[in-house]
Amino acid sequence: MKNYRVWALLLTLVIPAQAGETPPPAFQNLRYEDGPASREAALVYTPLNFAEGASLSLGGQLRVRGEDWHNFAFAPANDDEVLLSRVRLHSDLRVGPRVRVYVEGISALASERDLPGGRRPLDEDELDLLNAFADLSADLGAGALILRAGRQELSYGRQRLISPLDWANSRRTFDGARLLARAGEWRVDAFAARLVQVQQHAFNDGDSGRDLYGVYATRPVAPWKATVDTYALGLRRDAATFGAVAGQEERATLGARLGGKAEPGFDFDLEGGYQFGEVGPADVAAWFVASQFGYARPGCPLKSRWFLGYDYASGDDDPADQDVGTFNQLFPLGHAYLGGIDMVGRQNVSDLSAGVSFVPVAKLTLRLEAHQFARAEKTDALYDAGGNVVRAGDAGTSRDIGQEVDVVADYQLRPQLGLQAGYSHFFAGRFITQSGADEDIDFAYASAQYTF
Repeated sequence: MKNYRVWALLLTLVIPAQAGETPPPAFQNLRYEDGPASREAALVYTPLNFAEGASLSLGGQLRVRGEDWHNFAFAPANDDEVLLSRVRLHSDLRVGPRVRVYVEGISALASERDLPGGRRPLDEDELDLLNAFADLSADLGAGALILRAGRQELSYGRQRLISPLDWANSRRTFDGARLLARAGEWRVDAFAARLVQVQQHAFNDGDSGRDLYGVYATRPVAPWKATVDTYALGLRRDAATFGAVAGQEERATLGARLGGKAEPGFDFDLEGGYQFGEVGPADVAAWFVASQFGYARPGCPLKSRWFLGYDYASGDDDPADQDVGTFNQLFPLGHAYLGGIDMVGRQNVSDLSAGVSFVPVAKLTLRLEAHQFARAEKTDALYDAGGNVVRAGDAGTSRDIGQEVDVVADYQLRPQLGLQAGYSHFFAGRFITQSGADEDIDFAYASAQYTF
């Protein structure tokens, strides 16, 4: 019966949404990055008279998602249907070109969840601040400088290492400060922030014991239609555990990314990074590479794109040597890269992926992809998308984690209203069979999202 309530609620959002079309506003995932057109398309846009160029925008987003799980975490009869809902509301006050105050609240709710962990902080945060910051800007002629202080979401590059985690119902945010510099074609962000710990029934105070700081720089690359990113990131975590090693974690990540298009119809995305530092008494030496190559045949009526990818993140080859070789994925959007079931994270993993996307009718995009997962090191654990240990490294000898197939449909019913549905199946591999319960996992969902 619970299943029917999920679909009924989704239909109430879909049916009245057949009204006339308007040019789609360029709403951003980070609403504070909305451009002038999308700000003016928000719920309220009001020029203010007390200062030249002053304005106030009010907007938000509503999202509901129904999930159906079968054999969650490979356990037999670990089944449940869950309904997730989220409301985001924001105000954006601008006083001329120099001053800005942005505030965004969130309410994320979940139905009863009988799966392990119950209603997690990922699922529910009853009422809290998602963003609350002030900007002071300075015009430098050929560039600009912005000082931003307060609570703010962070997103860099393709979100492999730092993301607001939009898939989660509660999203991810930080307390801290940023210095954003624009000079010519360069964009450089320097930041220091602390992860906000979600407290489901109290105000989130940001005292998570996980500090993130660094510099992220990006610029276009001519003559290619490409962008290059370079970054240096630091992580300080009060308490960390990797195998038999535990203690305070001090870890640096140096990395770079190159992504863009090449004629005719080819695209590419390459990223890699190296980590060093300490976890308690142990030294860190870890690395990752990520790649995807795509081809979209020019003039194809289905707008099809075929892609092939490979991701690798190091593991620990000897848990007894008091060195840590496990890559730390930091604060990623793993859901976008390592399968929709989120049983595999970017730590001690090798992932070969392939897929295709196409547009069979206007506004509808279908995507099919497959993954072959393996452990990078047979002595290290299997980690999920949140960095949690799913199976201990010594629980089995095989590298083979399994295969996952994902099917996703996106339908932009109206400029402000998007629908999405997906199904994923995880075929348990030999390591899963060796280490415990080994049922295949099924996951299905449907969501509707309205932005204003």
